[in-house]
Amino acid sequence: MSAFSRVARPAILAASRSNRLRHSAERMPIARDVVGRFVPGETVDDALRATSVLRDSQRLVSIDYLGEDVTDADAAEATVKAYLQLLDALGARGERREAEVRPLEVSLKLSALGQALPADGDKIAFENAHAICERAHQVGAWVTVDAEDHTTTDSTLSIVRELRSEFDWVGTVLQAYLKRTESDCAEFAAAGARIRLCKGAYDEPASVAYRDAGEVTESYLRCLRVLMAGSGYPMVASHDPVVIGGAGELARESGRGVDGFEYQMLYGIRDVEQRRLAAEGNHVRVYVPFGTQWYGYFVRRLAERPANLMFFLRALAHRH
Repeated sequence: MSAFSRVARPAILAASRSNRLRHSAERMPIARDVVGRFVPGETVDDALRATSVLRDSQRLVSIDYLGEDVTDADAAEATVKAYLQLLDALGARGERREAEVRPLEVSLKLSALGQALPADGDKIAFENAHAICERAHQVGAWVTVDAEDHTTTDSTLSIVRELRSEFDWVGTVLQAYLKRTESDCAEFAAAGARIRLCKGAYDEPASVAYRDAGEVTESYLRCLRVLMAGSGYPMVASHDPVVIGGAGELARESGRGVDGFEYQMLYGIRDVEQRRLAAEGNHVRVYVPFGTQWYGYFVRRLAERPANLMFFLRALAHRH
């Protein structure tokens, strides 16, 4: 295990949960300037501008209104309203709706929709997600439900199953570092679901997750093989060259053409590689976050790759 994985990553992830550090960072103009590399802005218009640039380069888009762990029903309702406004704006773009692979998508965190509320959290989160799915259906967009820490997985997948009974195009995220994920992949691949497979961005205990980077990559490729062999639509969410190369090989082994799966990467990370894959005719979807609650998302990006952390440190040094 590298020093980054052993020491830096846990420390950075701990910082992502600190309200004191969050409040300090949100008041720092320097930090907010650097955040723009990974988060294009705070408003729907900012998200739409980023979307236009990505669509002009033949990339697909998944937009996330940042926020998580809401503590009251009013905050969850405000999140729903933000997504409905976003979807209306996406619908106004006039993108084709009949495409088998929809170019526009929104990503939801159920904890931002009330999942963690002490009374009826699951019910509130389902109803809020259902309202967003209805609007997405009207405008021809997809919805994917994000994964959060492992304590929410059972609740999240239960809500996803319920949503898919009405909206069979709803996707969800599975995290390859969780030891349970290969089994979850088998279930959802058999059901024909859209699955975004990522490595995982939370500091999980060894009892439930692989913690060595090599083991996580091995688990990812095992899970991806299951998804490629199934009847669903795999979404390969990774910046790792080993995974990207392996995805192409597994797709060919499974007889999948370019319409049978997609690559996904984060806004601001490996842009040249995104463009290369798209230019070769692959579906490449870019995850575009926006909103005022950027701190947790941004810090988790720093924890994912040493290159991201070095970018941040160089940018701060340059500005002093």
